[in-house]
Amino acid sequence: MSKRKLLIQEVFKQAKEESGKDTKNGLAAYLWSRFEDKLSFKISDKTFSRYYETFIEESGDTNIEPVKLDKLSEYLGYKDFLDFSRTFIKKNEDTNKTTVKISVDRDEESLTEKLSNIIINISNEQHFKMPEFIKQNGLGIMEILLLVCLVTGNVVFSNSKKAPQLGFMSGLNSIPSMECMYWDGSEYKLADCKAKNPHLDLKPVDTIQMKYFKRITRKDTLTEQNALGKTWYSKYNGVVEFFTDDGIDPNNGRELRKSTPFIIFKYAGKPEDSIQIEE
Repeated sequence: MSKRKLLIQEVFKQAKEESGKDTKNGLAAYLWSRFEDKLSFKISDKTFSRYYETFIEESGDTNIEPVKLDKLSEYLGYKDFLDFSRTFIKKNEDTNKTTVKISVDRDEESLTEKLSNIIINISNEQHFKMPEFIKQNGLGIMEILLLVCLVTGNVVFSNSKKAPQLGFMSGLNSIPSMECMYWDGSEYKLADCKAKNPHLDLKPVDTIQMKYFKRITRKDTLTEQNALGKTWYSKYNGVVEFFTDDGIDPNNGRELRKSTPFIIFKYAGKPEDSIQIEE
């Protein structure tokens, strides 16, 4: 589940608890009023109704402006959406599991070297259930990790040929947390959330945007046949850019619009019938 979808579900859950309402329109009206009074920020009841339909009734997903994501997170008591994405813990049975992946590289020269170069990746899903026999016997964290290695047989070792070092857990903190992304001009790229590059505008990873939201770099390939209904555009200072999905132009913050035959004809390719006429 995306963090954005989880955020919307929690917003309506809290609104239901505060207002006692349980209908889409009732909750939307309550949130509209609540946001104006508490946060001095306007999100219309129609917008909240659309969020409810998309994220809850249809169990779907859609883009939301970053400033709105921040305010929705603030309503839940978080600093902003990044803070929500990093610290929120969903309280139910499905959110207590951690995935530990381990694999063995057969090219390593010795078991000692393998153990010295072990890397354990733990996902941020917060899904870990402690087996009863471990609780009863009081195994420590090192014993648990070694037990996981033996049971799964799936340990990841580096190809480094350096001499063995004591304390294989010491390098875990240096592994970058690739939970953020940035716009490189044409698409979103993964980045370390702690990166200090002032030229990167980092935001929480959105798997939908990373996969489907791209700037079309070859506008001359667009035609009414292949672009109409499948592309969106942004016009700024007379320059038009086309994108593969709806949302916000990361370069100027403007909301995208669906491409029309006129826009495609004027700023990209030409309608198929006009090409035939020219021929």
